[in-house]
Amino acid sequence: MRGGVPARERILALFDPLPAGTDPVRGCPFIDAAVEFPDPRNPVHSCARERKLLMVRLVAELAAELGCREPAVLAEQLVTLADGAASRAMVQDEADYGRHARTAAEILLADALPATPTAT
Repeated sequence: MRGGVPARERILALFDPLPAGTDPVRGCPFIDAAVEFPDPRNPVHSCARERKLLMVRLVAELAAELGCREPAVLAEQLVTLADGAASRAMVQDEADYGRHARTAAEILLADALPATPTAT
């Protein structure tokens, strides 16, 4: 737990609404940069890719902290979901669009946790 915020809540924060007054909704700056500089060899594109890879590693660490099965796989799923939500939020100009993805993320997290034995 970092800063008193549990790992699960830190992961779900990926889907929190943008702060009030964020207008217009811009989506993910790293996706924007990769689109503007589409050549994968371009330094800007390369930097965007590295930041996206870093995000996957950080989410995988949080998933591992929770005891999730296959934290790297879960991290890819969650980050892909967050990227999609950010893109849709930008296209729809809807700052709280992540609420839809948050529900899916909660299901992914619940499914990735080891089953708890039931008392007989």
